This record gives sequence, structure tokens and C-alpha cells, in this order.
Amino acid sequence: MAQINVQDLTFYYEGSFDHIFEHVSFSIDTNWRLGFVGRNGKGKTTFLRLLTGDFAYQGSISAPAGIFRFPYTLTAEQMQQPASEWIGTLRPDCEEWRVICELSELREEAELLYRPFALLSPGEQTKVMLAVLFSGEEDFLLIDEPTNHLDEQAREAVRQYLSGKKGFLLVSHDRDLLDACTDHMLVLNRKTIEVQCGNFSSWWENKQRKDIFAEAENEKHRKEIRKLRQAARRTAEWADKSERTKIGFDPVKEPDRCISTRSFIGAKTKKMQSRVKHMEQRIGRAIEAQEGLLQDIEQTAALRLTQLTHYKDTLLTLRGYGLQYETAAEPLFSGLSFTLHRGERIALHGKNGCGKSTLLHQIMAKAGIPVQELPLKESGLLEPAPNLTVSYIPQRTDHLRGCLAEFCEAQGLELSRFCAMLRRLDFERGQFEKDISEYSEGQKKKLLIAASLLTPAHLYIWDEPLNYIDVFSRIQIEELLRAHQPTMLFVEHDVRFREHAATGTVIL
Repeated sequence: MAQINVQDLTFYYEGSFDHIFEHVSFSIDTNWRLGFVGRNGKGKTTFLRLLTGDFAYQGSISAPAGIFRFPYTLTAEQMQQPASEWIGTLRPDCEEWRVICELSELREEAELLYRPFALLSPGEQTKVMLAVLFSGEEDFLLIDEPTNHLDEQAREAVRQYLSGKKGFLLVSHDRDLLDACTDHMLVLNRKTIEVQCGNFSSWWENKQRKDIFAEAENEKHRKEIRKLRQAARRTAEWADKSERTKIGFDPVKEPDRCISTRSFIGAKTKKMQSRVKHMEQRIGRAIEAQEGLLQDIEQTAALRLTQLTHYKDTLLTLRGYGLQYETAAEPLFSGLSFTLHRGERIALHGKNGCGKSTLLHQIMAKAGIPVQELPLKESGLLEPAPNLTVSYIPQRTDHLRGCLAEFCEAQGLELSRFCAMLRRLDFERGQFEKDISEYSEGQKKKLLIAASLLTPAHLYIWDEPLNYIDVFSRIQIEELLRAHQPTMLFVEHDVRFREHAATGTVIL
């Protein structure tokens, strides 16, 4: 059993406006099944790269030698080759028979290793990489977002596989995965870092209790400070009034007073001034005790969207609809029938490759949205309502680059309103000056979500919007959809999000 000790770690990217880590210290055990959570852009992936020695840093990290990180970075040439040809380059100690054993635990056949890697589905690619990752012994493994883009069946296979392993650090925003696979949590709070025993749900429950306690303590200190300031101000006024009576008096109105009473008044004034000074010290201590109480509380602002109301109640109709690529022998799906009414939020559900994204593409094409033309054959009826305005979030973010002003101009958005929306999604102001290509994947997704929410539309079409999005923002978006009840058609493999946000599910 070994430990990873982080002492006084400080790191920032060259040209960055702020530190990613500043004087951070903590310890973790390499035998744990450690979940790693935090807001987008807080430095989760950066910390993994610091552990593997990708960046120079200040401070110290003492870690065992055998640390490997998922996902592996593959060249274009390796993507076209079978995995059996390059697994030895990823892990020098990797033996093919061990990888085959790990694949069997993932409920996959060994033949995956002998097919060109690029032709495997996203779930199959993930499973091959995980099998290679776990094929060694006595290693500490870093796993970064393993379930993004995976369907529910593949997620379940990964969940069951990881629940039987140990000795890893898992970065994920999938609440079910974290609950099933972790026994400790490493959390990047707003200002601090904490290590806690338990899974995501136990940490979340403890966090809510701590936040309630911190808010109550903060309110108690605020009341105490307010009372002390009022008392100090009142006593100071009395002292000033008393001090003004030391010199000069009317012997008619004050016949019992003489020149010798000045010393008595001065002593009384000094006592009151001392009391004021004592109260100011108490105020200072109360303020000092109040500092830091709310530093880690995640306060998510309520989101808003600009929804248009269509004159028709039915915005989308499908009857016996099917799609097939012209070069394919089998259709993606056929006989699909459903209607989408105003205020409904329908989730499209099915395996990777069953045609969910292709269906969204065709709906937008039928609605008159400029999209790339695909070599498809249709059957049945797909009829959107006339004059339908659609707001769309694509799966991929690799097309995003340039500054925010250029992005807003291309999207037809007002920059100030767009930045205000990003602030509600937990963007720091310093991020607005960066090039979009420097954002984390989660921040890029938030960019697309903010643009969609600010685009007035009858229908919102979102294709896996929550990939890389942190837990707090997921809950924030769930609350938005329940409050505003927009008309929506979306694809999302996060089970809890579908349960909380969708009014119905269509299975392809």
C-alpha cells in the first residue's frame, strides 16, 4: 500500500490569468477507488497530467512509478491499425493474453483487438483502452471521463467492470458511476481541496449539511456584528457627548457642578472610549471568524431561456419513419412513430450507432436549418410544423475557436448578455479574455448551452449536451427545464438527467 503525497503544489499555465493550484497539500492512498469531482475548468485533467509528469510545477508530488492515464493518445496511423499491433507501445509490460482476460470481464470478445481501431464503436474503443489500462499489476490508474459518448448498455458494462477494481482515480460527472465505483472522494471545492471517505452520494449529503451549517453560522456572525456595531456607535456618541461637557457650564442650570468635576467627566469618557475599543476588537474577531465560512459553497444562479410559442400544438410528427445510409445493407431504424407537442421534452434513447444523431440531423434539415447533406434514404413521414425555429447543441466541440466576440457575432448574440449567461454557468471573468480553443471540454459545452438558451426558439434540439459538464451545472440545467418547460428533443445517456428532465422517452 503506497501513498501519493502532494505538498505545497502551485501550478499555472503560461500566460494564464490565475493559478490552477496554489499552495495545495493533501494525501491519497493508491489502494483506494477514488472519485474526483469539481467544477469545469478547476483543474481535474490538469492534475492528472501533473501526476504523469506532463508539466513542470512548484512544490512536490511523491508518487509510485506505475501511473498510467486513460484515455491513451493515439496517432492517426494507430487509429487505422488493430489494437493488437500497438498495445505494447502504450504499456511496455502489457501482455495480450491479459488484455483478452480484461475484455472478457467487460463482456467483449478478443476479436476487438484484431479489427481496425477506428472502425470500433465509441463503447468498444473505450473498453479496449480500459482493458489495456488494467492489464498490469500494482499500478495506480488515472481514468478521465470514461463514459462520455457511451450508450446506457456500454455505461453499465464500464460501471460493473470498475466496481470490481481498485487502485484508481476516476474523473467523472456521472453520479451513478461514482456511486457504484468509488469508496473515497477527492473534491476540488471553490477555494479548498478535500479528501473524504465514501462515494458521491455520501459526499453530496455531507456537503449539503456543511453548507447549511456554514450559512447558519454566517448569518449568526452577521447579526452579532450588526449588534456590536450599533452598540459601539451608540457608546461612541455618548462618549463624545460627555467629552463636550468637560469645558464650560451654566452655574444656574448646574449649581452642583464645579471646576473639579472635569476630572470625573474625563474618567467616565475614557471608560466609555475603552468600551468602544473593546467592541471594535470583538467586531474584528467576529469578522475573522466569519471569513471562509462561505468560501466553498456552490451557489448556482437560476438560468433563463428565451422560448417562442408556436401557433400549432404539434411541432413534430413521425409516422412509420425510417432512415438508411445508401451504402449500408441494413436501415438504421424503421417504423418509428411519435409526436412532439408544445411543452414536451422527449429523450431519444438507444445504443451507439442506432441513428439518434442522424434523426436529429434530418429533423433540422426538414425544418429548413442549413446542415450537411448526408447520403440517406428515407421511408415513412417526418413532418415538422411550418416556420419552426430550432435551437441546436451539437455533440462535438472541436469546431470552437477564436474569441467570444467572434463567436457571438457568428451566432447573432449580444456579447454582454452572453457573458452574463456564462457567469451564471460559473465562468470566471478572466476566462472571457482567453481563446475558446484554450477552454476545457466542459467549458466549451457550456458555451454551446449558453448560446442555445439565448437563442429564441420553438424547439430545442440537444445532442448529448452534458458530456464533460460538472454535476452542479447538470442540476442547474435540470431545474431550468422543469421551471420553464421548453419543447425539446434531446439525446442524453445520463440516466438521472433523463429521469429528471424528460417528459417521455422514445427508444430507437
